[in-house]
Amino acid sequence: MSSAEKKHDYHLVDPSPWPIVVSFSALIVGLGAVYYFSTKNLWMLFIGLGVLFYAVFMWFRDVVIEAQHKGDHTPVVQISHRYGMILFIASEVMFFVAWFWAYFDASLFPDQIIGGIWPPKGIQTLDPWHIPLINTLILLLSGTTVTWAHHALLENDRKGLVQGLLLTVILGSIFTLFQVYEYVVAPFKISSGIYGSTFYMATGFHGFHVLIGTIFLAVCLFRAKKGHYTPDHHFGFESAAWYWHFVDVVWLFLFAAIYIWGS
Repeated sequence: MSSAEKKHDYHLVDPSPWPIVVSFSALIVGLGAVYYFSTKNLWMLFIGLGVLFYAVFMWFRDVVIEAQHKGDHTPVVQISHRYGMILFIASEVMFFVAWFWAYFDASLFPDQIIGGIWPPKGIQTLDPWHIPLINTLILLLSGTTVTWAHHALLENDRKGLVQGLLLTVILGSIFTLFQVYEYVVAPFKISSGIYGSTFYMATGFHGFHVLIGTIFLAVCLFRAKKGHYTPDHHFGFESAAWYWHFVDVVWLFLFAAIYIWGS
């Protein structure tokens, strides 16, 4: 049914099992992570991740069907989606504020347990002008390519849309690979006192957001190749672009505060 055939501009959501499945699978992921930290056993974490990815995939599929085939995402509904995405990003801002707060509380007021200095004694910090700088340039470039893709879509340039999205997904994947390598060669671990825990929690959660954003944009790339987006109906891609710019900005703060100032 197209949006023109609808008798009203609002979307009455059909009953769906995926929200509750995602909630419980996320709980299993959290419990699995705690179980891994205690026993070094990964089975519960893998089960949770498997169910989570399957449920998210099915939820994505249903939303795409609503938008592309049923015509449920009318202009009025899209306004609600925009407000929802803005509030979601605002909640993400507060999430990272918590990690910055923990980092600055420990670094600006180091107690005697860690020697009264920051970084604590025995911690060899990472060189900010090596991999961190490369990753900063990669994310800044990826913000440019996703903006290029967005403007190409507004001009109905399908080739530019696909190329911009493809480059963004590649750059996001490269960023993740570099961060994994950095974690492998880092001279400290998450168990290395307050420095290790604040460093890995802040940068690790950001890396997780980059991974989710890359998947988000990969879905947009697949849909763009299928011809799903139009210049006046593409909020799925626009929300992914907003999210990507958010993780770019967060990384700039991480790079300045943790890698440069903190070293």
